[in-house]
Amino acid sequence: MRAGRFITFEGPEGGGKTTQAKRLLARLRDQGRDVLYTREPGGTPTGEAIRDILQHDKAGEPLCDETEVFLFAASRAQLVRKVIVPALERGTIVVCDRFADSTTAYQGYGRGFSVEQMLAINAFAIGDAVPDVTLLLDVTIDLGFERITGRQKELFEQADRIEREARAFHERVRNGYLELAQKWPERFRRIDAARTPDEVEVTIWEVLKDVLP
Repeated sequence: MRAGRFITFEGPEGGGKTTQAKRLLARLRDQGRDVLYTREPGGTPTGEAIRDILQHDKAGEPLCDETEVFLFAASRAQLVRKVIVPALERGTIVVCDRFADSTTAYQGYGRGFSVEQMLAINAFAIGDAVPDVTLLLDVTIDLGFERITGRQKELFEQADRIEREARAFHERVRNGYLELAQKWPERFRRIDAARTPDEVEVTIWEVLKDVLP
């Protein structure tokens, strides 16, 4: 067994993944644990450059769906080998905001690519870096986008490329996540993210008591 632990946050848009990942990070640091936060796509200079292309159209041209798949995989492969695996080998607890399941949900179920094909691409990208636990923060699409709209107004943000997709796409993504949770119940923990952030945080902490060393 590797020395560290690998915890990933997944779910449809507006579920509060980033908020809860950072709350967990703070809790772990308060306990004096060695912990690392990272995100996907991103987490390395190469990954952040790819993130700008994927989320903010920095390439200046529409991406074909196949290119999107491989850009996510490229960012992930770099993050795994440069950041995640070395941290786990040191005994660090790694908290990642999205990981390989996002590609299966968004590009597989959402875009309509073969799910088995997405799993194979993910396996090549991540090697043995499979999460110890995946926290699926689940919300309805209506609630998720209500939250996103409120955040955008508050922060004067524009919707990113994925957020601009049709509702039907996001419904397929959410249903895909629920199928993945059924497929790997030993790894996934579905959490009702429609509740307050404080309530969600408490549930996450309870779930992780059996995972953390």
